[in-house]
Amino acid sequence: MSRKIGSRYTAHQILGRGSAGTVWLGEGPQGPVAIKLLREDLAADQELVGRFVQERTALLGLHHPRVVGVRDLVVDGNDLALVMDLVRGTDLRTRLERERRLAPQVAVAIAADVADALAAAHAAGIVHRDVKPENVLLDVHGPAGPGGAPPALLTDFGVAKLIDAPSRGNGSRVVGTPDYVAPEIVEGLPPRASVDVYALATVLYELLAGFTPFGGGHPGAVLRRHVTERVAPLPGIPDELWRIVHQCLAKAPASRLRASELAARLREQLPVLAGLPPLDIDEPEPEPESYEGYGAYESARYDAEPYDVPARGAVPLVHGSVPDSTRDTHTSMRVPGADELAGGAHGTARTPRAPGTPRAGSARHRAAERRRRIRLGVTATAVAAALGVGGWLALGDGGEEGGPAIPSPTERDRFDDQPEQP
Repeated sequence: MSRKIGSRYTAHQILGRGSAGTVWLGEGPQGPVAIKLLREDLAADQELVGRFVQERTALLGLHHPRVVGVRDLVVDGNDLALVMDLVRGTDLRTRLERERRLAPQVAVAIAADVADALAAAHAAGIVHRDVKPENVLLDVHGPAGPGGAPPALLTDFGVAKLIDAPSRGNGSRVVGTPDYVAPEIVEGLPPRASVDVYALATVLYELLAGFTPFGGGHPGAVLRRHVTERVAPLPGIPDELWRIVHQCLAKAPASRLRASELAARLREQLPVLAGLPPLDIDEPEPEPESYEGYGAYESARYDAEPYDVPARGAVPLVHGSVPDSTRDTHTSMRVPGADELAGGAHGTARTPRAPGTPRAGSARHRAAERRRRIRLGVTATAVAAALGVGGWLALGDGGEEGGPAIPSPTERDRFDDQPEQP
């Protein structure tokens, strides 16, 4: 069923839904467009509407071949909409769900396109703040790149910032999607361009591995891993590519590459990656963790009510920094306190494994350990029996000169006191 959006646009059918609203296939004076109609509760927020109007120039002025351009902003009654270029294709999340992981050359080509888009945005003073596969569109009608990669375009620029309103309580929130949130955001620092680079490196890791480096389990556990855990290396990719990913996932924002540098470095890797198949590794099993302290996590449901949680001190990643004010967004999580962040292991998170190899501590691993111990027990019994026979033979052969080969009662008592060996 069609509906009018303002006086110039008509929305014909729904293309998809997101945390901020609904995307429609629409028609305007210049032909087909995509119309992102924001949620009604957001349209009723007069402060938010005012910020949209203030940001209009920045949003409309961002032009780049790898950016889904914003053509217009509509404020009409209960409607608050962004009119955008229509991209014929699918989003990166849909492709990942279909293929699980991509060939390295294709993954790197897509990431390089997104890095180009981020470089243009950062040069214009815009931080995306929500880089993830859902916000990367693949133009199936565009010219294919290395390895057959379709052109990738980044969408939803500025939406997270515009929807990011002050919290109504004394709690604090994290803007973004847990798997892609930079550690400095978890600690309450203001978002800079480096948070987008971190998120894109996380996306690239996911394209290569089929899973994100710190994901899995409770959202609070994911947030903590971003701050406390080292990223696990990916087997099977060239060392230089891993160094690029590793640098962009650095905990310290200043250690990461700039988006323009990342794009250039990734494109240098494309010839080396030609012909490499997708990685053959198993996804690590999520840790069996329980985080009662993270109960204030708020998912991106439209009907979710914000939680008011007393703000607790964060451990700053940048020396001398101070966490900024609290926030409440369309996708929000409470900032974990320092005691919660310090509660986990400071090791390597979710190390990828070769296919069929059980994760240490998992049920499969424990079962394998039990089987190994049974085998060792059987072997030890056989060895002990053999030694017993050998001892009797030594006694018969050695007589009084060789001395007794059987342990004395005192020696047997000493052996009996030893702990049981597996």
